Amino acid sequence: MQSAVNLWPLLGVAVIVAGFLLRLHPVLVVLAACLATGVAVWMPPLELLAALGGAFVKTRNLPLILLLPLAAIGLLERFGLREHAQAAIGRVRSATAGRLLIVYLAIREGAAAVGLTSIGGHPTMVRPLMAPMAEGAAERQAEARGASLSDPARQRVRAMTAATDNVGLFFGEDIFVAFGAIVLMQTILRGEGIEVDPLHMALWGIPTAISAFVIHAWRLRRLDVYLTRA
Repeated sequence: MQSAVNLWPLLGVAVIVAGFLLRLHPVLVVLAACLATGVAVWMPPLELLAALGGAFVKTRNLPLILLLPLAAIGLLERFGLREHAQAAIGRVRSATAGRLLIVYLAIREGAAAVGLTSIGGHPTMVRPLMAPMAEGAAERQAEARGASLSDPARQRVRAMTAATDNVGLFFGEDIFVAFGAIVLMQTILRGEGIEVDPLHMALWGIPTAISAFVIHAWRLRRLDVYLTRA
């Protein structure tokens, strides 16, 4: 008989969910989740503090890694990246917000499937480039029927642009054999005495990725229908 799985360490996940629902400070929420997980597994206080300190030392360069790209993107926006993106897509007569995002979905999911997860992202691609291009296409759609793009429609276009990036990344990276989640699942199954080939697990992600692409592409087509009526 295999021993029962201890679910108490998942208490940290509940703390994170509750903290973000209450809109508390993210650093405090993560720290509380770490403490809750440590207490749940009966980790000695000194060992818990040492683990927190070690994690802090390992990630002390993380703010620099995050701030440098944001600074570069800020400079690009300062010199008109968003305006140029909107103008460029506005010159394509057949472009609509939905069609543009379907193309981006295919690129994002295909790139993630081969491990190129850094191609895209909300701060580096969605906000400075894809969202303005989708808005430009939506504005051209509105002008074609003699109207202007309403604020609710503009917010919906932005939300669908962010969702497109999320869907493409989430379901595309499941196909990549060296994806961390696949390695984690293989390690857990091996610990339970079940040998699974990572390539076999990755291949089973293909039907899900195709289904996700079809469903979200249909949602993007519905977005075009909504924009013709908004």
